[in-house]
Amino acid sequence: MYENNYSDNTYHYGEAVKKQEEPHNKKKGSGNGKKIALGICCGLLFGIFAGIGFEAVTTASSLAKNAVTKETTAQPEIQSTVPEAADSDSTPDTADASASIAESQSLGTAVADGTVLTTTTDVTEVVKKVMPSVVSVNNKYIETTSFFGQQYNSEGEASGSGIIVGQNDSELLIATNNHVVESAEELTVQFADGSQSQAQIKGTDADKDLAVIAVQLSDISSDTMSSISIATLGDSNALTVGEPVIAIGNALGYGQSVTTGVVSALNRAIASDGSQNVQTGTDTEVNTFIQTDAAINPGNSGGALLNIHGEVIGINSNKIGGSTVEGMGYAIPISDAKPIIENLMTKQTRLKVNEDSKGYLGITGIDVVAEYSEIYGMPQGVYVSSVTEGTGAAQAGLVKGDIITGLNGEEIKSMEELKNELSYYAAGTTVELTIMQGSPTGYQAKTVQVTLGGVPTQQQ
Repeated sequence: MYENNYSDNTYHYGEAVKKQEEPHNKKKGSGNGKKIALGICCGLLFGIFAGIGFEAVTTASSLAKNAVTKETTAQPEIQSTVPEAADSDSTPDTADASASIAESQSLGTAVADGTVLTTTTDVTEVVKKVMPSVVSVNNKYIETTSFFGQQYNSEGEASGSGIIVGQNDSELLIATNNHVVESAEELTVQFADGSQSQAQIKGTDADKDLAVIAVQLSDISSDTMSSISIATLGDSNALTVGEPVIAIGNALGYGQSVTTGVVSALNRAIASDGSQNVQTGTDTEVNTFIQTDAAINPGNSGGALLNIHGEVIGINSNKIGGSTVEGMGYAIPISDAKPIIENLMTKQTRLKVNEDSKGYLGITGIDVVAEYSEIYGMPQGVYVSSVTEGTGAAQAGLVKGDIITGLNGEEIKSMEELKNELSYYAAGTTVELTIMQGSPTGYQAKTVQVTLGGVPTQQQ
């Protein structure tokens, strides 16, 4: 019954619609066609625009990827400093790259404006290479002091360092500071293997604080000769501020030690007396030094200042600065020192004579230091305060007031230097003295021949 009613109702409803809407059905069919066509056009347009948008996104992504690839390729140095994990079955090329990266891990790398800057952090290979060419130098000397007009002698001992710079037919030649070997009664050199040998002074330059000492090859064992080497001298003129440096020396007399730092300054002008407040217009010797923050302690004097290639670019000097400053060490530039060292290497090695065979001039004297020289207009040297009758000095015509300024061509500026020079000559030897004698027109230079006597007294 439900179904009949439903059918009737539907039927009558449909008939009614047909009758009422029939005149309009033809027009509505035409409108639906336009809508269908419009829908198809919209669909096509949507598809076209969607395709264009998808392609644009794909193209932009590709361009961005290419830009990143180009930027990465343009900076291979930066990539090479970042180590990556290597596969266990790496190819030979990959293995070489891994080895290169492992080697670069000993360097600290900083990048600024596309420039790769490296700083050495591991100096073991440099030290291993150079240590056999650096020695310890021990100096036993006699120190003379005055007390109420009386002179007293006492033994002293000092330590320093040296650099093996050459070898001739009979000697091993070592460069050091003059103040390391000054007034030496006995010099001992200790090599890298711990063996020791006696050394003699070959030549000195007090103004430049340089010296060359020699060890007889006959005094060095074959094992020691095979364990030492001659240092390579570099070019200090090529240094730049901030460049890494390495110092090796006998710090505090404990044996060879290593410190590192950088070149803090170049051509630092310092007076020979250690004063950094250099005054122009005086007779004070002024030299230029390399300044470094590598620790230069007592005992380091005469040792090597090296660049990262293991080349000697300076000779360290603790005499300049010393304990009065911190973080400031100095070294004589090797380019300045090299010609002086080469000249000193050609000098004849002198052997000191025994105490009972020493020769004496027959005078007493006092130092004319630079201050007195400037105030009184006197030459710097040894002022003769008395001459003993019958001695070589008296026979040569020396008198009170003469000033000794040289002995056999070596400059004399103090009584200590005069004593040191005389220690190489035996009694009966004739030496040439350079003296300055006073006159109404001022001091006049004169050379005299003096035959040394053999009576050891308070005089020289």
